[in-house]
Amino acid sequence: MLDQKFFGREPVQRAKCPFCGLFVEKPKELNTRKPGEMPVGMCSCGAVYACDETGHNLGAALIEALLFGCDMDWDLAWGLAADEDYKQEIVENYDFTTHLVISSGTHEGRKAGALYFIRLHSEVQEVTARGAKERLESAPNDAPAIREKQAPAKRMSKREVEKKVREYQLDPLAAAAREDKKVLRYLQRLLYSGDNLLRQRASEALGGACAVVGDNDPGIVSKLLQGLFYSLTDTAAFPLGAFEAIGEIITQRPDLYGGYTSQLYQFTGDVNRRVDALKALGAIAKTQGAFIRKHTLYFFAFFEDPDPSVRGYTAWLMGNLGAHEARKDVEKCLGESHEIEIYESGHIRKMSVGEIAEEALKKL
Repeated sequence: MLDQKFFGREPVQRAKCPFCGLFVEKPKELNTRKPGEMPVGMCSCGAVYACDETGHNLGAALIEALLFGCDMDWDLAWGLAADEDYKQEIVENYDFTTHLVISSGTHEGRKAGALYFIRLHSEVQEVTARGAKERLESAPNDAPAIREKQAPAKRMSKREVEKKVREYQLDPLAAAAREDKKVLRYLQRLLYSGDNLLRQRASEALGGACAVVGDNDPGIVSKLLQGLFYSLTDTAAFPLGAFEAIGEIITQRPDLYGGYTSQLYQFTGDVNRRVDALKALGAIAKTQGAFIRKHTLYFFAFFEDPDPSVRGYTAWLMGNLGAHEARKDVEKCLGESHEIEIYESGHIRKMSVGEIAEEALKKL
């Protein structure tokens, strides 16, 4: 059977797996992912693939395919090495709407994208293939249409960025960052501020801006994260809002940066960094607890810490994780009067450790 045909004068062919040469099904958006994330698929040979509809987000497509192939196990995905644990290939000029490879790279005014293929080592496939296949089978058959491009946002100066942060207008900052990545630097500058509320809002704004930038250039955000982690070991360069910023970036784009969560654990062993690390982990746990939940037992020792702030943020973390096995330890914190700060939605709440424990128990 011929697999090549013509749309008018334009040669096209059905999408094939670059590893085995078999035709592949149109990728689908998983039920377990947020709307707007890349559709994925699986070849009968075991290779998996992600659809980059524009062809400009190949870094993100690699991560999507690798994570899907690992059955959404971030720890496993981030521990794999290219060429050793998996092979990768790219099928260019792929048109998502027609599920065809267009030789010219455009069709009906649309610029073609790409399919990013990953084939895991057979030992990894034995562990993950069944779960990935079940996720794909439960996904709806109709994949989402190509998303419309947003109108360019007005570029902002340093002063305008700071003004937006002070007024807690975060959406315009994210839109501006899409067009001008200098916004990320302007927001990073505010992480050094001595104004606690401004610093916290800047961290949240930076997380939102990185979420948008990560769509097109996840590598820039990865370098930013790596820089923030490095700064934590360099007292001369340590921005006060580094932990908060790391927590916000991971929280708002766990699909791209969830693998960095585990790097926060090392700082809980440092008495000078423990509170900040627990705060960042607690913030991530509010919406992305799956990255932390399997390590819950690691945090029990902190209920015995002499610092009441450590005990308070540990109780907050356990509540956000829904760690019911920590109920008795959280109950021990009831009645403690020491106050700690909880940042939420642009505001800082001062609460006693006892009040934190009471709220956590309601979640358990």
